[in-house]
Amino acid sequence: MQGGGMARDTYAYRHVAVESRAINGCVEIRPVPGQAFSPELAVQCSRRLVDLQRYPLGSRFLLFAKLTDRLGGTPFLYAYHGDADVPMTPADVTKFLGEFRRGRI
Repeated sequence: MQGGGMARDTYAYRHVAVESRAINGCVEIRPVPGQAFSPELAVQCSRRLVDLQRYPLGSRFLLFAKLTDRLGGTPFLYAYHGDADVPMTPADVTKFLGEFRRGRI
């Protein structure tokens, strides 16, 4: 959008199942394996999701995210930090990945 507006291009965003992991001594968010995005891809999202007092390590969430590279840097997934937290149970993740594999997402 021109003019510096804050509207999100919702067509660029996709639902992505992510999980918290310990990487190099830090809690990071990464895509759950089995989707279009590499499980090694960095995810920029609300810091609430890496707060171990809120969510234990290994917690999984559903994000509405887009792939970006911010001026030609390393690609990463971006989810707006103001979006609601959407925790996923193991059954939610299994169902989501099944729908992804069937081409519904």
